Amino acid sequence: MINYNPKDWITFIFHVHKADTIRTLWPLMLSVAVFSGIIAFLELNYLKLAETIYVKNIGMMHNLLGFVISMLLVFRTNTSYDRWWEGRRLLGGLTNVSRNFAIKIKSLKLKKNHVEFFDYAIPKYAFALQEHLREKQYFGKNSLLIEVDGGKHIPNQVAASISSRVFELQASGEITNEQLIILNADVQQFTEICGGCERIKNTPIPYSYSAFIKKFIFIYVITLPFGWVFSLGYFVIPIVPFILYVLASLELIAEEIENPFGEDANDLPVNEICNNIEKHVGEILK
Repeated sequence: MINYNPKDWITFIFHVHKADTIRTLWPLMLSVAVFSGIIAFLELNYLKLAETIYVKNIGMMHNLLGFVISMLLVFRTNTSYDRWWEGRRLLGGLTNVSRNFAIKIKSLKLKKNHVEFFDYAIPKYAFALQEHLREKQYFGKNSLLIEVDGGKHIPNQVAASISSRVFELQASGEITNEQLIILNADVQQFTEICGGCERIKNTPIPYSYSAFIKKFIFIYVITLPFGWVFSLGYFVIPIVPFILYVLASLELIAEEIENPFGEDANDLPVNEICNNIEKHVGEILK
């Protein structure tokens, strides 16, 4: 995730970051500029369509469809941002439940080996969830404390190990039934958070909706030179690619943030959140 100063306008305007959509769109923008130049040349110099009233009025279609496409893009970006923000809330919940669970373990004054187990297991659940959401099979060092099968759902295995240790503490009389209920409520939240993150990751925007917006943007932009050349002349060459940049950038940004758990520049700072969980749990259980 990019950290920035929202008040630094100069940097925003003149600095081209690797996350800027122009890096992705410039080949298409260049192609549209060339296409616009060809259409302008043919209509103004070869086909002599300057007096054809029907072709000049093709811009009326763009006036109508411009409102429609703006509504579609607003809905698209809002939907993606809602997914991004829900992902942030879930990761914030993971941070809170990890801290609360560690505080309760600390308050129970358990034996050293139990404390060491939870000091390892609580942050490792966060790291296991991080890699699971990125479709990787990584568990980390000292995995002998928790046995895992790399071919199965690793976060579930870590949560099961934590739950098993809690029930073992109750069976051995080291915690009471009431304390078991309190601890078990936190353990359940780990799996609920995992399920919420999986729901975001595994439920993308419907294909037909996403494909329609892309086709709509392309057809809208590619037909602009036909009607605008009569009022703008060869100025359609820079203007039409700029319109493509604005419309297509909104779609690209929506695509990037709809799965917020990856490693793109605008995704959530999952690595930093997991590192903070490990740091804070370690501080609590010292």
